[in-house]
Amino acid sequence: MEDRRKGDGHYDGPMTNPLSDASSRVGSGLRIGVLALQGDFREHIRAVEAAGATGVGIRRPAELDDIDGLIIPGGESTTIDKLSRIFELRDPLKKRIADGLHVYGSCAGMILLADEIADPATDLEGNPQQTFGGLDITVRRNAFGRQRESFETDLDFKGLDFSAGDSGVDPVHAVFIRGPWVERVGPTVEVLAQVDPDHASHTATLHGVARIVAVRSGHLLATSFHPEVTGEKRVHELFIRMIRGEA
Repeated sequence: MEDRRKGDGHYDGPMTNPLSDASSRVGSGLRIGVLALQGDFREHIRAVEAAGATGVGIRRPAELDDIDGLIIPGGESTTIDKLSRIFELRDPLKKRIADGLHVYGSCAGMILLADEIADPATDLEGNPQQTFGGLDITVRRNAFGRQRESFETDLDFKGLDFSAGDSGVDPVHAVFIRGPWVERVGPTVEVLAQVDPDHASHTATLHGVARIVAVRSGHLLATSFHPEVTGEKRVHELFIRMIRGEA
């Protein structure tokens, strides 16, 4: 599958599922932070603002005190991990997650929310990368391959009943760019979406096994893919409804 995300992070493929008038107001009154250390945080800010929320970039510990929820964007999980320590965000963020802050992680954000990485990167001293944790899952980094192996597919995604039309819930059009997959889920984790084991572009990689690419556990949500780059707003709307206690 052609990678339609250009070098500057701009996605060039089809845009899907614009918000309805009602959905564009679902976030009204909420202040949602997006961790703005590295990665595609601007796209996430635009997505939550399209849902009526106020989106703010988060770079300092004090800014965590004034938000209703947080998004950890795609990017480089090792870089975000390193910068979170430099900006002294790591420990305050871990505490907020443990205290129940609603957090959504996409791609690198999923890795950073995982309690365990199957193949962690290491620094020059051999120390493995760390995560913020909170999700009882094991992830594998870059599981679907490198940049040139990025792909798109439609997914059946649980929890989107609020978007159902006359013909039911439309599939989510998902873009995977060096995405992780989930290899283990704990008993409190709900699987929301999987890539079919015979997906044409990744049959050899999947080895006949459906791979988990979206999960939820209580106040935490994570996807391997990037809904923010395609105009697929329902994942962000689900997150907002979680914050409101409606999902």
